[in-house]
Amino acid sequence: MIAPTSTASAAIAAAAAAALATRRLHLLHRGASILSAVAVSSSSSSSSAHRPTTTTNNSSIRRGGAAAFHSAAASAASAAAFLRLAPKPGFSTAGGGATTSSSSSLSSSSSTTGPARPYSTGPADADGDVHPVVIVGSGPAGHTAAIYAARAKLRPVMFEGFMAGGIAAGGQLTTTTEVENFPGFPKGISGPELMDLMRAQSTHHGTTIRTETVSRVDLGARPFTLFLEDGGTARAHSLIVATGATARTLSDAEMGGASRYWQRGISACAVCDGAAPIFRGRPVAVVGGGDSAVEEALFLSRYASRVHLLVRSRERRLRASKAMQERLAANPKVVVEWCARPVEVRGDADGKLAEVVVADTSAEAEMGAATTRSIPVGGLFYAIGHVPNTAFLRTADGGGGGAVQVEVDETGYIKTKPGSSHTSVEGVFAAGDVQDKRYRQAITAAGSGCMAALDAERWLESQGFHF
Repeated sequence: MIAPTSTASAAIAAAAAAALATRRLHLLHRGASILSAVAVSSSSSSSSAHRPTTTTNNSSIRRGGAAAFHSAAASAASAAAFLRLAPKPGFSTAGGGATTSSSSSLSSSSSTTGPARPYSTGPADADGDVHPVVIVGSGPAGHTAAIYAARAKLRPVMFEGFMAGGIAAGGQLTTTTEVENFPGFPKGISGPELMDLMRAQSTHHGTTIRTETVSRVDLGARPFTLFLEDGGTARAHSLIVATGATARTLSDAEMGGASRYWQRGISACAVCDGAAPIFRGRPVAVVGGGDSAVEEALFLSRYASRVHLLVRSRERRLRASKAMQERLAANPKVVVEWCARPVEVRGDADGKLAEVVVADTSAEAEMGAATTRSIPVGGLFYAIGHVPNTAFLRTADGGGGGAVQVEVDETGYIKTKPGSSHTSVEGVFAAGDVQDKRYRQAITAAGSGCMAALDAERWLESQGFHF
C-alpha cells in the first residue's frame, strides 16, 4: 500500500483511526469488566480474585466477555494498522473522501467529495443526492430494515449515530453481556458481538452506513431533509425511524455507586439479564411500582432466591394493574418494600454488588430526614420506564423545544397504523422500541424492522419510484 502523500491525508487517516478506536472502546471496557466479574464470581475457588479463570462455572458470561474483548482488541489492531499504513481501499488520498462503487442518488450521481466519518462505509452526500430510503438508528430494528431494503435494491443509507445519547452504535444491546434468547445462537452471544454481526450483514448486502448523528429532520416537504450533528445534510424519499428507547436509570447523585455497578450487578432489563449465573440463587431488587416492575419481579423470582420490589412512593400503593398485583401477592418469593428509595449500592471485598441502601420515604416526609437500612442483594434491576428517542423529530432544533412531527402517544412513543409500520406522515415508518412500549425485545424489534422495509418498498413503488 502507498503511504499518504500529504499532511491532510495523514490527518484524515489519524482521525479515522482515533474515532474507530473510540467507537469500539466500549467493547474493550465491557470485555474487561465482564472478565473481571467472572473472575470475581469464582474467587472462592481461586487464589486470584481479579484474574480470569478457566475453572469458573459462568462459562456463558466468559464467552460473551472474551468475544467482546477480542473484538475490541481486533479493532484496536486495525486502528493501529490504519495509522501505520495508507488509507484502506475505498478511501481517497487525493480528495480526502471515501469512494463507493454504487450510486447514492436516484439520478445516478457520479462522484462525491465529502469526507466520510471514520467508521462509515460510504461518503457524505453530493449536492442533489436523494436516497430512496434512509434509516436512522442501528439496533436490531434498523439493521433488519437495512438488510431487507438492500436486498430489494433500495440502496439504503443508515445513520448509526456517533455515540448518540451516550450509547454506542448498535443501541442498547451493546451494553448487554450475554444474549441467550435470540434465535440461532444456542450457546448465547454477547450483545456487542451480535450487533457487529448484524452490521456486517447489512453492509454485505449493500447498505451504506454513516457514523453520524441526525440532530433534526424536516418532514414538512418531500424529499425529507435530515440535518446532521456535524453540519451536513441528507435527503430521502422515505425514512425509517429505528432509534429505540432509552431505559430510565438512576444517577450517582440519586443512588451512590450507580455507575460503578452498572452492568456489574445493575441492569435495566430483567428478561435480558435475569437468568445470568451471577443472579441465580441470590437475592435481587427491582426498582419501580408499575406493571413493568411487577412483571420483572415475577420473572426474576424464577431464578433469584428472593426479589425485593422497591416502591419509592410514599403512598404505599402500586401503579400496576389489579391483575398484576394479584399475581404479585400470590408469589411468596417477592417482597414489596414500601416507601423504599434506593440511595446507595455497595459491593463486597471482591467488588461484587452486595447490598442496596434504601431510605424510608414516609419518614422523610414526616420528619424531613429519612432513616436508612440495608438490604442484601446480588443484583438490582431498574423498571422505572423508558424514554423513546424522538427528540430529533421535533420541529425546533431537535433538542426538545418543538412538537414531534409524527403522531406520538401520551408517553412519547411513535404511533403506527395497526398492522403496519406506517406513521401519521406519508413516507415515514417506525420500527423497534421507538414505537413499542410493550415487548421491547431484540427479536420483536428485528421483526418490526422487516415490516418497515417492506412497507417502505411498497410505498415507494406506489409513488412511482422503481429501482
